[in-house]
Amino acid sequence: MDFTILAKGIALAGCAIGAGLALIAGIGPGIGEGNAAAKACEAIGRQPECKGDVTSTLILGVALAETTGIYGFVTGLLLIFVAPGMFMNFLG
Repeated sequence: MDFTILAKGIALAGCAIGAGLALIAGIGPGIGEGNAAAKACEAIGRQPECKGDVTSTLILGVALAETTGIYGFVTGLLLIFVAPGMFMNFLG
């Protein structure tokens, strides 16, 4: 039995599963950004004079939350397009 074919299949399956899990990371930032925007609207509704401070803090928080989604997206793309070729070269 040729185990290189089995090893290649397992490597490709691992890449696909890892990419799927990495792309699920986009759900968290979406929820977090929605909650942050809701709380910012509540804060501005309660104290309209602090609009500038709340808005600048909101933008910084949303930018930090968005980076985690981007990291997950880039990781998923690397697992889909780059890693299978590297594994296939390594396995022969």
